[in-house]
Amino acid sequence: MGGVRVGVAGLGVMGWRIAKNLRDDGLLVGVYNRSVDKALRFGREFGVEVFKTPADLARSVDVVITMLSDDDAVRSIIAGEGGVLAGLRGGSLVIDMSTISPSTSIELANLVRSRGGEMVDAPVIGTSVAVERRELVVLVGGSEEAFNRARDVLQHTAKTIIHIGPNGYGLYAKLINNALLGSYVVALAEVINLGRGFGLSDSVITDVLTRLSSARSPTSELKVPKILSGDFSVQFALLKREAHWLV
Repeated sequence: MGGVRVGVAGLGVMGWRIAKNLRDDGLLVGVYNRSVDKALRFGREFGVEVFKTPADLARSVDVVITMLSDDDAVRSIIAGEGGVLAGLRGGSLVIDMSTISPSTSIELANLVRSRGGEMVDAPVIGTSVAVERRELVVLVGGSEEAFNRARDVLQHTAKTIIHIGPNGYGLYAKLINNALLGSYVVALAEVINLGRGFGLSDSVITDVLTRLSSARSPTSELKVPKILSGDFSVQFALLKREAHWLV
């Protein structure tokens, strides 16, 4: 996909790092962020253009990546006043990497298609650490053609990119993952407290849960040391709506 021009809207914990990877590989044209100061800081640090509106960004690129906090944010950036749709060029691709409700994503994908573009939902499995290592797993919902185009861009920040099915299906897959992950992290916190209550040292708890247990996982390796040290900094933001979407 030589010469493709990419723009990123949303410079949070994940979006900032995704944009940096694309910039390092020479694909990133510019960025947009609702908090202008953050966008300006990214622009100064990495030497890319900062756009005033999502529409301006869309007019200047072939692929728009959005990585935002919730349904309302994605809807605003794509379909709101001065949004991506207002500047979308025919044949452009929108890759939404946010975790939002499948129904909202399908609705927006239909709007993008009506303007001559394509959109895929591309939620990720992995934290900010995985982005930095370019080891994200991306679950893509959309047409086969759109998936192939998206994969060529996503490979610059992800290790595993899977076509799940039509629009919305990447998000369905992400939500069942999040339901399990949330339960697992709660269980880790409970057994850590249990172990401390028994008088086990933190080093023993760490060894059992991250190295010896048959239930060990990349999540236990990442989260157990953080829980034990009281480090609750955000690596993965939980949306309260997710449980509702699964019902």
